[in-house]
Amino acid sequence: MSLLIREVPVEDTPLDLLLLADPSEEKVRSYLARSRCFVAADDGIVAGACAVQPLEAGGHELMCIAVHPDRQKSGIGTALLKWVIDFYRKSGAGRLEVGTGTFGYQLAFYQRQGFRVTAIDRNFFIQNYPEPIFEDGIQLFDMLRLSLDFTGEGTKLALK
Repeated sequence: MSLLIREVPVEDTPLDLLLLADPSEEKVRSYLARSRCFVAADDGIVAGACAVQPLEAGGHELMCIAVHPDRQKSGIGTALLKWVIDFYRKSGAGRLEVGTGTFGYQLAFYQRQGFRVTAIDRNFFIQNYPEPIFEDGIQLFDMLRLSLDFTGEGTKLALK
């Protein structure tokens, strides 16, 4: 595997990949304009992508990250996430945040890289998506908000 991770212009972001992580094209398009986009190409073929949006007070939010289904569980997603974490840490960001479902491999994926749960956004998926979203046959209701603090101060739990 010869993986190259780089930033790409928003208009070159592979929307089909991002829709694997966020099924609402309308939502993805709404945050892309304010995001920085990164892709992971394996031997020249784009296999993963993500979008990161600036927040207030030096924070950034990973809006979505996805790997082509044929390439999942090959380390591309982990490599892309680690690269993005390093990129924002070196750029002086205070923290990186992400929202995800309350269970499943995605939660462990972020926690393995040091993200910690900081809040629960109750009923997020039923209030923000027109169709129910299922993961492993279970409907998603709540979103967990996770943060990776770069300042060394740690995160303060604010569970609602």
